[in-house]
Amino acid sequence: MTDLSHIRNFSIVAHIDHGKSTLADRLIQLTGTVAERDMKAQLLDSMDIERERGITIKANSVRIEYPAKDGQTYILNLIDTPGHVDFGYEVSRSMRAVEGSLLVVDATQGVEAQTLANVYQAIDADHEIVPVLNKIDLPAAEPERVKAQIEDVIGIDASHAIPISAKTGLGIPDVLEAIVTQLPPPKGDRDAPLKAMLVDSWYDSYLGVVVLIRVMDGVIRKGERIKMMKTGAVYGIDKLAVLKPQMVDIAELGPGEIGIFTGSIKQVRDTRVGDTITHEKRGCAVALPGFKPSIPVVFCGLFPVDANEFEDLRDAIEKLALNDASFTYEMETSAALGFGFRCGFLGLLHLEVVRDRLEREYDIDLITTAPSVVYQIYMRDGTLRELHNPADMPDLTLVDHIEEPRIKATILVPDEYLGDVLKLCQDRRGIQEDLTYAGSRAMVVYDLPLNEVVFDFYDRLKSVTKGYASFDYHLTGYRQDNLVKMQVLVNDEPVDALSMMVHRDRAESRGRQMVEKLKELIPRHMFKIPIQAAIGGKVIARETLSALRKDVTAKCYGGDATRKRKLLDKQKAGKKKMRQFGKVEIPQEAFINALKMDS
Repeated sequence: MTDLSHIRNFSIVAHIDHGKSTLADRLIQLTGTVAERDMKAQLLDSMDIERERGITIKANSVRIEYPAKDGQTYILNLIDTPGHVDFGYEVSRSMRAVEGSLLVVDATQGVEAQTLANVYQAIDADHEIVPVLNKIDLPAAEPERVKAQIEDVIGIDASHAIPISAKTGLGIPDVLEAIVTQLPPPKGDRDAPLKAMLVDSWYDSYLGVVVLIRVMDGVIRKGERIKMMKTGAVYGIDKLAVLKPQMVDIAELGPGEIGIFTGSIKQVRDTRVGDTITHEKRGCAVALPGFKPSIPVVFCGLFPVDANEFEDLRDAIEKLALNDASFTYEMETSAALGFGFRCGFLGLLHLEVVRDRLEREYDIDLITTAPSVVYQIYMRDGTLRELHNPADMPDLTLVDHIEEPRIKATILVPDEYLGDVLKLCQDRRGIQEDLTYAGSRAMVVYDLPLNEVVFDFYDRLKSVTKGYASFDYHLTGYRQDNLVKMQVLVNDEPVDALSMMVHRDRAESRGRQMVEKLKELIPRHMFKIPIQAAIGGKVIARETLSALRKDVTAKCYGGDATRKRKLLDKQKAGKKKMRQFGKVEIPQEAFINALKMDS
């Protein structure tokens, strides 16, 4: 039984690459939570894809025991969170399970866009925040300038910010002391009915569904029967453990503690993130408020290359959706690609990560269709439809107007690249709202259409600013614009996987790019293939793929010229017939490459 005053729950928040996971490694190492021989860099990033890309995707939790200077041993529950804008949902969930945050800022880079976004989430969750300046050992570090910047831009007192180097371990003991002295202990009533928050759940092939919980009130013990308040499902607890990254069994979890349990739960979807867990018999009366459901912003179709793998794909997507609450899916069919799923993501990086995980962890080859956003279509009869897939666009004579989602984007950029960034935003139909300076860096706020950002805006932004700009966005609502559906026709057949919504002013250049690219990507056949981009019945761009020619006269040695002519005429007639019946094979790569727009 742990005294509440000896527990501290905290998360680490920061911009991408400012050293969250490395700081977590040092805290784990210094307290001896993991034996030295098991220590490795980014210990909490357990997925292959996290280790390869060097990013955190899932928020991970670990319990650390720390003997403080006052002679007491404290239990510290740490949740390491992702920094990327696409995984902001993981961050917001983790925030609700803890009371305080370490704000890590790179002493060479200063405050970035995601630093701001993540700090505001911590402030929303009512956290006590301890600023930490990392990478203090680098010659380019400017701690005083960055302290001033934290105070100016974020508005929290940074005079006591702790200078550390997570790589070398400098200053880590001060961080541990600050956690114990500056962060508040959790509140909770041991004698009240059980009330625990479901923070995360994932599928383990040995244990079934593993559920990560934070106990608010009451006590949960092994062998008890518990109930999920949202779904009403009842389970017996088979295993109760805390994560020291490895599971360590424990008899009970009291208020303020974070741990995991398994209860032979078969489906991950039975464990809704944000649900409240209570006892079956003596339940609590009021559920916890839970989390705002995540709103997917990017949709795309995922289809198996081999149609026989559809069932495998369904299983894989279901398992993955358990593990990732911000990923949504529904079935769809396509004339070109067969059966598949229409999936919703929080951004393009999220899409890439989910696709990579499906291909790797479940060994399925996938085709991804063009990412698109959700449009709102107002019909003439006054009804409103949501359009997830441009191929489902209703007849234009019935449509009154179309609205597209807009975002508010905050970009922090060094002064010398400001012109390029403004030009990029203007090219993407952006409307400038604000431009202020924090030191030598400009902070630009733009109102942009999400459709223009979803594709390759982030990559373009990084390349025009040599990687120095940082970018964060949130949805603001819908606005009417002059949007049209552009179709791609190959050999007079529409290819539904390549249809997309574009702005009418841009349609021609977008269509031209698309057909030129497809001309390079589609292999030549024995007949001529027209590749066209069209809006409704009007073709706006066309390329023709010339035919392969087989030498049918090779077997003629000299002799009469009419023999050759006869063979050529026969070939010509055959080609004409092929042209009518010829089906064009479009390779897999063509779909993906045609959609990468290099403006």
